[in-house]
Amino acid sequence: MDIYEEAVQYLESQHVPVVAETDVLEEDVFQEEAVSCFLSPLHSESLDFPDTPTLCSPEEMLERRLVVLKGILESEEVYLRELEALLMPMKALRASAGTSQPVLSSQQVQTVFYQVPELRDMHQSFYSGLKARLSAHCQTESSPGEEREMNHSGFKLMVGDLFLKMVNQIGLYGGFISNYEEAVEVVRKCTHTDHRFRTLAESMMSNNNGSDKTRTKYTFEALLYRPLDRVTKTTLVLRDVLKATPDQHGDYASLQEALRLSRSFLSGVNERSQSKREVTLSHGVRRQLMRDGFVVDVCEGERSLRHLFLYTDLLLCTRFKHASRGKQDQYRFSWYLPLAGLKLRWAADQERTPDAHLRLHTIRTKMFLLRQQLQHQKAKGSRGVSLEARSRKKLEQMELMLLTHSPVYRLELHSPSGKSHTLLLSSLYELEEWREAVHKLTTDNIETVPPDLLTLTSACVKLRMTQHPPLQSSSAVEDEEALSGTLSVAIHSACGLQQPACVYVCVEVDGYEFYDKQAQTHSSIHTLNPHWDQELSFQVDGARDLRVLCVSQSDGQDDAVLGKASVQLESKTLNKRWRRQTLHLGQVEVKLSLKYCPHPLEPPSSTAQQQPVFCVPIETVAQQEGVLVPHVVRCCVEEVERRGMDEVGIYRVSGTTSDISVLKATFNTNLREAVTRLRSAEVNVVSGVLKLYFRELPEPLVPTELFQSLARTLDIQDTNSRLVSMLSLLHSCPDPNRHTFLYLLHHLQRVSEKQDINKMSLMNLATVFGPSLLRPPVVGVGHDGPTVDISQEVVVQVQVVFWYLQCNNLPEAETSLQHDTDAEDETTHL
Repeated sequence: MDIYEEAVQYLESQHVPVVAETDVLEEDVFQEEAVSCFLSPLHSESLDFPDTPTLCSPEEMLERRLVVLKGILESEEVYLRELEALLMPMKALRASAGTSQPVLSSQQVQTVFYQVPELRDMHQSFYSGLKARLSAHCQTESSPGEEREMNHSGFKLMVGDLFLKMVNQIGLYGGFISNYEEAVEVVRKCTHTDHRFRTLAESMMSNNNGSDKTRTKYTFEALLYRPLDRVTKTTLVLRDVLKATPDQHGDYASLQEALRLSRSFLSGVNERSQSKREVTLSHGVRRQLMRDGFVVDVCEGERSLRHLFLYTDLLLCTRFKHASRGKQDQYRFSWYLPLAGLKLRWAADQERTPDAHLRLHTIRTKMFLLRQQLQHQKAKGSRGVSLEARSRKKLEQMELMLLTHSPVYRLELHSPSGKSHTLLLSSLYELEEWREAVHKLTTDNIETVPPDLLTLTSACVKLRMTQHPPLQSSSAVEDEEALSGTLSVAIHSACGLQQPACVYVCVEVDGYEFYDKQAQTHSSIHTLNPHWDQELSFQVDGARDLRVLCVSQSDGQDDAVLGKASVQLESKTLNKRWRRQTLHLGQVEVKLSLKYCPHPLEPPSSTAQQQPVFCVPIETVAQQEGVLVPHVVRCCVEEVERRGMDEVGIYRVSGTTSDISVLKATFNTNLREAVTRLRSAEVNVVSGVLKLYFRELPEPLVPTELFQSLARTLDIQDTNSRLVSMLSLLHSCPDPNRHTFLYLLHHLQRVSEKQDINKMSLMNLATVFGPSLLRPPVVGVGHDGPTVDISQEVVVQVQVVFWYLQCNNLPEAETSLQHDTDAEDETTHL
């Protein structure tokens, strides 16, 4: 008995109570039809596209089509409620996994909910898009004076791209199906052995229409079965929509392709109901396809777009050959690597050459202009259809070029046999998904049998889960909910680390690639609770998803991704005010804020660089970075605390002048590159950059107008009164000056705590920093008051800083501007 029959028998023996008896009957009837699709092989003739619809007229077909689409929307809403009900206990179970008496272990939680959040996000995106299209269509139809002509109403309702986008992600169900039996086994076992889990599993609820009186009770296993049921519906509803779509409709080709892909996937599930996603080779070896997708293969410096297939025991890289008219797609063999003993290393690619920057900028600019033309042509209506098609084709070609030449993340593959290959990916999130999938298989250290490459490569067409490269321009219809404007992401802090680490956060957005789509914070100090309070800003066009990764930095080793999450972006939930969220990235919890400002976009600029930070007033730097403590200060301080606290003479011993100058220039032009260079720079160079920043401030960190007042406080004999007076004067400083000064003082106090090792006492540190942080006023330039004797200037500078350093109750420094929220904090569990 396979898992599908088992699921059906279980549901027959455990009747799920619902609100209305008619709902029960309809669900049971459909369940029989759905399960039969799984258990009965689809005959070859059933895989062909349906005959031309037999409805009397296009108008009748379109009316029927609208009814079908509304039914699909209602069905999707029910399914999303069921997925939400299934995910409801995930947060509590994850929290329990970290306690001494867990309900489920972390691995069991991962098994039970495997791919469910991703399926929920996929269907939520489809549901939101379909609902928006139908709402807009119904409003148009109800508008007075609108004509109900064939070319004016139903023909303008385009949904094919939504179905095609969803079906292109249907491979997610492959992972769920493969994991289903194990997930059910965990649920059954824990239900019998743990009363806490049994209570939870018996109280799963789904709200059917928003009323407490219509809540439906499910068992855990019944909810786990829902995705198996749902994946069969995809083919059925696509068939119904296509039957009600006139062949001259703009959606017809997209729906045909979506139905073909859906049937191909479902047929593969049928054929592999026992052997799963496998291919049988000539000598009897069976291999299961686990994942596939498009990557960039680097060979002798040349980049090529390739389709990569991950089987249970090997990686297969292929070249895709487009089918000529009337023929099937083909794949050509490029190379393969056995998984046994395979080593993976990843890193950000080296900085691009000026020529490469110019080439990418040229492509992005042309894409941007083509995109503007497309929007203009679309406004013209039917007369511009031919021109629009040509422009879209050019846009796709340029996006393919960008997809090939813009990736910056390198995944190096090293086989024990000495063979190595390098892949490039545009997304660290995607790279980590590949790495996780490969690592899960290589832990078994399966010895591979030399493959029949011809059979294996030929099977790729049938087995593939990914049909097309991920091109934004492939969508024929615009998504009204997609973001176009400025998206700002403020990364605050993280918690949940298992051990102290230097951590940074990577953020990625999707959409058209006119502008940079990745950014990352600087690395934190070695801590269990890292704080960044760093704002990242993106210019976006067509953005729908935000991806967040928490990465641990390791000296001499690959950085390790601690957790990742994907967040759906919706313009209706974001605005110009900050909205705070908490994301669960596995064990790690990251706090961030989002805000969005829609506006017309400007063409990408090749000279769009950050403003300089050295020799610039600190208030200006703080304002342009949206922080209270400039990034250059925080990055240098955190790097010193990471690896310089035991360095003898830290801040007293000078670094190489040329290296300091290079880092200064990099901070003035590219913060991301500067942080990367900082990690490998000699630690005395890092401390030298920090001292240089304060020394080159046009106005000292402690304003000159306070110099005389601070000098007078040194004459106060009572120590407590002196410190109170000095702290009072500090409150009159501008916010960036005050918080940066406090931030530095706390750091220097921590340095002095290790003076037995680094030989840097508070007095030594005050002697180093005093002349840079505090300067006397210049007579004749707006300062006419009494001055301190020049011989006493250094004494005052050192003594003032020394007394501040001796203060045990220094106020804490804030590093970032407070981000307002227009709602309570939201927690997203992924």
